[in-house]
Amino acid sequence: MDPFVFLIGCARSGTTLLQRIVDAHPQIAITSELHWITDRLKKPGCFLAHDGRITRELAVELHGHKRFRQFGFSPQEFVELLDHGQPVPHLSFLNGLFGLYARKKGKPLVGNKTPAYVQHVAGMHTLWPRARFVHLIRDGRDVWLSVQDWNHAERAAGRYVTWAEDPLVTTALWWKRKAGLGRQQGRALGPGLYYEIRYETLVTHPAEESTRLCAFLGVPYDGAMLRFHEGRTRDDPGLDAKDSWRPITRGLRDWRSQMPAPDVERFEAAAGDFLDELGYPRAYSRPSAEVLRHVNRIRESFTRDLRARHQSLPDSW
Repeated sequence: MDPFVFLIGCARSGTTLLQRIVDAHPQIAITSELHWITDRLKKPGCFLAHDGRITRELAVELHGHKRFRQFGFSPQEFVELLDHGQPVPHLSFLNGLFGLYARKKGKPLVGNKTPAYVQHVAGMHTLWPRARFVHLIRDGRDVWLSVQDWNHAERAAGRYVTWAEDPLVTTALWWKRKAGLGRQQGRALGPGLYYEIRYETLVTHPAEESTRLCAFLGVPYDGAMLRFHEGRTRDDPGLDAKDSWRPITRGLRDWRSQMPAPDVERFEAAAGDFLDELGYPRAYSRPSAEVLRHVNRIRESFTRDLRARHQSLPDSW
């Protein structure tokens, strides 16, 4: 079953941590993000083109991408994913890529971590009907704290017209949309193919949550999952937890102590209904009328921008 599982979630929700935990399991290999391949295969109005074919020339182009070295394939191995050098459907090529990665890692199962796929669960299920989806959800207020320090924010929430006026409210709406779409589309697949993890539970009770995750994936729990950092940790105070390969660490972001009260009020005015749905407690049950007017105006502009880009919205929007 290649691919076996997709790890998804709104960016800055801890998906890299989840990837490292699952990849440390002796039976599962998780590739890093695949934007560099799937973006090349997209067409307007669909997730992946169903009639696309991979030629030798395109395979060589993909191999030359700067992110290719994460796979550790030789140019010849990459080209051999074709049919004796002849073009193959892109889906067959991707399946072959997943299978080759699993063999290189010496593991029977292989999956992928690409956070942006959280909004494409339904389309990916059409392509890979047996693949499982693990959706990592994090309190959006802590996501905002992480976005503030992110040097790629302009490629995510920063792409929308409202970012310049109010990046906090824009991030709240971006988080609500991304996580909301993943939840809506994932739950439609049923509990056999879709599983939600809360970041807060994962870092507070990692062994228990990893055991439950393994039960969903149908593999035995292995303590190696929580030792993913061993031999890789770098003691450089200038590095963040991701780059320094620290072990699971609680409290890296805490909106209760790190987020100014006016920011909390604006965030909750923008995405409080989704916080309620997820069971995250609010600090402000009733934002002020002035804050609500501001947030509603930003939401209207954000929604118009989404529709102009032909991007989908969750039903509860």
